[in-house]
Amino acid sequence: MSRAAEKKPVGFATQLTAGGIAGAMEALCCQPLDTIKVRMQLSKSGRAPGTKPRGFIATGAMIVRRETPLALYKGLGAVLSGIVPKMAIRFASFEKYKAWLADRETGKTSVGNIFLAGLGAGVTEAVLVVTPMEVVKIRLQAQQHSLADPLEAPRYRNAGHAVYAIVREEGFSALYRGVTLTALRQATNQGANFTAYQELKKFAHNLQPELTDLPSYQHMVIGLISGAMGPFSNAPIDTIKTRLQKSEAVPGQSAFQRIAAIAGDMWRQEGMRSFYKGITPRVLRVAPGQAIVFAVYERVRKVMETLQGSSEDRIHSE
Repeated sequence: MSRAAEKKPVGFATQLTAGGIAGAMEALCCQPLDTIKVRMQLSKSGRAPGTKPRGFIATGAMIVRRETPLALYKGLGAVLSGIVPKMAIRFASFEKYKAWLADRETGKTSVGNIFLAGLGAGVTEAVLVVTPMEVVKIRLQAQQHSLADPLEAPRYRNAGHAVYAIVREEGFSALYRGVTLTALRQATNQGANFTAYQELKKFAHNLQPELTDLPSYQHMVIGLISGAMGPFSNAPIDTIKTRLQKSEAVPGQSAFQRIAAIAGDMWRQEGMRSFYKGITPRVLRVAPGQAIVFAVYERVRKVMETLQGSSEDRIHSE
């Protein structure tokens, strides 16, 4: 039996704390890349014949020049307010689904069932946290106003005001615009992410049987590789979702009709490349983000388990 299989299931409190800290670190480090990605996905540049879409470096430079460097962190409040429950739900639901799908005799979970557990975790976090968080984040990131000019008032002042305004003007359901696409994106992301991470981690342990725990840099490398797989597989879904969540609802038009209209408009006016707008900053944001998440999660979890073990030993010795 592998070391991973011998470990006790991680408690919910540990998942909450470790996941929350890991998510907060990821957001603080990677939010600028996410803002650039969103602006690229919403950009209409490159439509004119003979012109190319604005690249991610040019997009980032334009944001800094027009709106100050702080603009790269637009929407950070929405991300941080949702990152703790998001990560707690991701890791807790994955472990729960993984346990449900494990072989009852051996207690091991096959690769296929790990992928299913990842799909389930992605759908769960998308429905409970990610969709409303991203609707608010994208609305904030889409505002092209300068933070250096106090007279240039944005439509949404902060995450709380954005939630209030969206619900008041468009109804509560507006916070769940694009939930199907978000669930599909998160499901494929986490299915690929957790499967690759678990298998690469197992492979690393087999290469180093003398190690009880992998060092943090190896968790980061494994997380980097596993995190890069999702964006390439679902970039069109993410781009359509971003445009859907940025726009307001059209009376009498269903969500499916809106998705079809957005996709059709992108295809006719911008071509196939438009579905992959923002792929570079997305990979640069998601892959290092997952490296940070898994490295911090594993480290915090190990520290908490050590502290819990020390507390239990002290109680038993008294």
